[in-house]
Amino acid sequence: MTPSKNYFHDRLVLLLVTISAFLTILGSVLVLLRFNPGRNEGYIVQYRANLGISAYKVGHASDLLAFVLFLVLVTVIGIVMSMRVYSVHRQFSITILGLGLLLLTLAIIVSNALLILP
Repeated sequence: MTPSKNYFHDRLVLLLVTISAFLTILGSVLVLLRFNPGRNEGYIVQYRANLGISAYKVGHASDLLAFVLFLVLVTVIGIVMSMRVYSVHRQFSITILGLGLLLLTLAIIVSNALLILP
């Protein structure tokens, strides 16, 4: 059996890959549903506490779409790295997938927080 065949027959790995794909789709849908291309004043994309009154930095729609690209890249790179490491050590592969899930969850939280702001 090839390493990729063993990789996808592992139940824990398959569960983590499925959750990762679900979070990627969920995060992308949440960002795209709140996306309004006709918005003139822009989107808040950064918060810098040390700037005082002007702590919020406004960005364009492309900055917001970068969240979707980030979610996809984290998922794809995490799965590819996990597949390559699986033949060396299974626990490292599971750790990579787990850390990718943490990163996806944090990206969804941050993008949601930025989109809620006026």
